[in-house]
Amino acid sequence: MNIKFSDYFNSWLYGQDGYYTKYKAIGKDGDFFTAVSTSIFFGGTIGKKIVDTILKNELPANTTILEIGAHHGYLLADIIQFIYTLNPKLLDTLNFAIVERFEHLRVEQKNYLQNSFGDNIKVNFYNDISEVKLDHAFIVANEIYDAFPCELIYTKEKKLQTAVVNNDKIEFKDCIDENIINKCKKYKITKGELSLGYEEFSKNICSNIKNFHFITFDYGEKYPRNDFSCRVYSKHEVFPIFEENLDLKKLYKNSDITYDVNFSHVIDSFTDICKCEVEYKTQLKALVEFGILELLEILQKNVSEENYLKEVQKVKTLIDPTGMGDRFKMLLIKK
Repeated sequence: MNIKFSDYFNSWLYGQDGYYTKYKAIGKDGDFFTAVSTSIFFGGTIGKKIVDTILKNELPANTTILEIGAHHGYLLADIIQFIYTLNPKLLDTLNFAIVERFEHLRVEQKNYLQNSFGDNIKVNFYNDISEVKLDHAFIVANEIYDAFPCELIYTKEKKLQTAVVNNDKIEFKDCIDENIINKCKKYKITKGELSLGYEEFSKNICSNIKNFHFITFDYGEKYPRNDFSCRVYSKHEVFPIFEENLDLKKLYKNSDITYDVNFSHVIDSFTDICKCEVEYKTQLKALVEFGILELLEILQKNVSEENYLKEVQKVKTLIDPTGMGDRFKMLLIKK
């Protein structure tokens, strides 16, 4: 039985017993690293950006800090900890919230934040972004766009084709979906991935939050590569989706599947709906501009040389141009 690749992708991550329906470690004990698992200064720098945004009166002091896809809760906890370090009085007025669809992950997040801050920090939880209704928000999302379902696109003899999965094998069929055809024309995609769901996601944010700063980090570019980037991560090994002899049946739901984000598509999903400002930069440039080096200077004055150098090495991983620094991009949408 043929199943559209986007449905297969969605089932892999979010279906019954899907990869994200079960709690997974991130970092050396998991299948992959993220910026959050690399250094607390990733969240700390976002925390500094939030403080600076409020001090510039771009958002009020009673803004809600909203994280989408918080996994264990580490990122939000790092943000809160650094806000306390930089401007503790803000914690008396700020609100905190998480969007998380899976109950078991909400339990993990609640427990971690409770253990970290006790009753000093209250966090509201939403099942879906469509439930969020706010006047002001600073929204944080790390590596969520590469987990939106996508179609695999291929052009054969000038005909656009999309992938289906049949008995754990990927095949291509002529595409008859006008929406997919038109989007591929718009973004000049002849081979690779076309993401689905960006427009609905952006519409929910723009419609339900009056004034927001939305910041996201992800692996990708502002233009399509016109090659397949879809890949599977298992115990820190990377398997391209079309690698010869790849055992999809074995990897299905037991490993992470992802692809490079087309940031032009993400940007359009907001600018086509509402009037907003857009900033797009490498992770390196964004973190440096947000003040990560200034935070390291504060650290140096307050810890031993040994501990300082340990954190410096972790931060280098975040901003190294040959690694995360240039390969990951930051997108900031302001409305």
